[in-house]
Amino acid sequence: MKLLLAPMEGLLDFVLRDVLTRVGGADRCVSEFIRVTGSLLPDKVFLRTMPELRNGSRTLAGVPVRAQLLGSDPDSMAANAANLARLGPEGIDLNFGCPAKVVNRHGGGAALLQDPAQIARVVAAVRAAVPAAMPVSAKMRLGFHDSGLMRECAQAMEQGGACEIVVHARTKLDGYRPPAYWELIPRVREAVAVPVIANGEIWTVEDALRCREQSGCGDLMLGRGIVADPGLALAIRAAVQGAEPGAGQHAVAWPELIPQVQRFWEMVCEDLEPRQRAGRLKQWLNLLRRRYPQAELAYQELRTQTDQRDITRWVAALAGREEWRGL
Repeated sequence: MKLLLAPMEGLLDFVLRDVLTRVGGADRCVSEFIRVTGSLLPDKVFLRTMPELRNGSRTLAGVPVRAQLLGSDPDSMAANAANLARLGPEGIDLNFGCPAKVVNRHGGGAALLQDPAQIARVVAAVRAAVPAAMPVSAKMRLGFHDSGLMRECAQAMEQGGACEIVVHARTKLDGYRPPAYWELIPRVREAVAVPVIANGEIWTVEDALRCREQSGCGDLMLGRGIVADPGLALAIRAAVQGAEPGAGQHAVAWPELIPQVQRFWEMVCEDLEPRQRAGRLKQWLNLLRRRYPQAELAYQELRTQTDQRDITRWVAALAGREEWRGL
């Protein structure tokens, strides 16, 4: 079983990739999308989104990271993929799933799910532009307005040379609203010979097991679920490997997570703009409170804080919070 960390614009960036791969359980990450328009992007753009390129395309914990490109013009995508390939990514992933209006308005992301032939041209152009040994994969949704073209889109990706397809089991129209339609993924799997990985609405071990059963996919991609519960990949592995029911369900307790929260804040302060720092910590705590009552208290205490020095003192004192230990 492979467990992948999803690319999530504005959330699962290199800081969280570092922290979550330190916790463990993930086999590979995918960067947030790097948007390709008509120009040849300079190296600094690739490195800004994916600084792991400076570390052999791996997080500091040693987990490989695949770079994701988003665009609709085959020539531009090919030129930028070739430029990116010089920096040595583990592979290149192509985004056919982003539902953002600004992206779709310019023909990128999920908008391409309306045009399988163009998908095939984009994938083929990128495949031809990078070294033969470099994996080229793709991520798609079930469709744009509906799932009527999902098989044709997956086949176009395979025909273009994609070695693997991740399926986010919702349409663009569905956005991120539950549920995810895992039961439709077998129709994609039947249409292609390359591996298919299931993604969407996997928050718990039970979700993961049901997703594997309904989709027929052995491999999963985790997004918001592992941000909310950093031990989720470890817990899923324990369950799949036949651990006792409930064993590993919450693989990382709050005291074990505290050093990762502290590292996250250190990295945010080192690498992000001052105006982004407090918001990023609150964003993560907001998701963590789905799983940890301590994170709920932390979020409430920090909700109105903006001063970096005050937040740094608060984070440094986390381990000593006696009143949280019984939660």
